[in-house]
This record gives sequence, structure tokens and C-alpha cells, in this order.
Amino acid sequence: MNIISQNLRPKEAAKYLGIGLSTIWLFAKQGKLHPIKLSDRITLFKREDLDTFINGGTK
Repeated sequence: MNIISQNLRPKEAAKYLGIGLSTIWLFAKQGKLHPIKLSDRITLFKREDLDTFINGGTK
């Protein structure tokens, strides 16, 4: 698997979690989610981290 298929863009992550895009950014700001910044315009979230978040855990 390559880096893109293992991770989700913010809009995809929001849909995956069933929350709004602004909530994704709020959770990232609060440290609940950890974005991966590939460039100024490309941010990803690890699917593994999203699954951990869903299950109530933190990494």
C-alpha cells in the first residue's frame, strides 16, 4: 500500500468519521487528530489514527 491509500484527505476523513470538515480541523487543533502535512496544500490523516479515535483511544 502506498502512503495515499493508507491515509485520507481531510474531506474524506470527515466523511469517514461522520463529522463536518470544520470539526476535523478543530480536532487537529485540539490535538485529538494528528495531520500529516505533505505540502502547503496537501494534508493527510492516517486511517489507523482515525480508527483509534473512533474507538475512543488516543495515540
